[in-house]
Amino acid sequence: MSSPGPAYQDVGEHGPDRPRCGVVVPVKPRAWAKSRLAPLGDQVRQALTTAMALDTVTAALACPEVGSVLVVTDDLALADLVRTAGAAALPDGRPGDLNASLWQGAAEADRRCPGSTLVALCGDLPCLRPEELAGVLREATAHGAPTFVSDAAGVGTTCYAAPDLATFDPAFGGTSRAAHRDAGAVEVGVAAATVRRDVDTPADLAAADELGLGPATAAVLARGARGDQGARGARGAGVRG
Repeated sequence: MSSPGPAYQDVGEHGPDRPRCGVVVPVKPRAWAKSRLAPLGDQVRQALTTAMALDTVTAALACPEVGSVLVVTDDLALADLVRTAGAAALPDGRPGDLNASLWQGAAEADRRCPGSTLVALCGDLPCLRPEELAGVLREATAHGAPTFVSDAAGVGTTCYAAPDLATFDPAFGGTSRAAHRDAGAVEVGVAAATVRRDVDTPADLAAADELGLGPATAAVLARGARGDQGARGARGAGVRG
């Protein structure tokens, strides 16, 4: 995967060559995140939660359309990791309400860099490719209206973008694809497989592995391949070691 992009900077107006998108990534503390990965073992589940978030953030930082990445999380260890990668981290002021957390993050991103297109990006996209995200964001900004990318199942949402804070109104959770569409958002990125491939279950992880995992997630599974029982369970579910 490409190297991390520039750090999140507190600047005002865009320069003529400055990327236009401020990306907000919400991540639950790993102690209770990704419960449907529990069959892989608790240590693997927690390690995967952190690794997938880090791969998502690293890919977003490397995307040429992205000017900033802000992670909303109460996981202090993850916050340190993403800061080292070049992102910013913000405590979650609305735990338990994903859309409120996203709005909080978007408001902070807008404060730091007014005029950015505001993007909510799920933190469980371990095969995300910067160039594919760039294509989605170019398509999104061209619309000048809220847009979204549905998940691989065609039920949920992995990415939502709005041209400004006034129009930023995400509706993540459950059947969010329908909710976003009903609210008038435009669906984009239909062919963007790595943007759509979120991971909630071992089967999802196997599908992401087929697309090519980011280095942090791949390393978790590689450690397991050297003897961790939980990752042996992952391979049994179809994930290559």
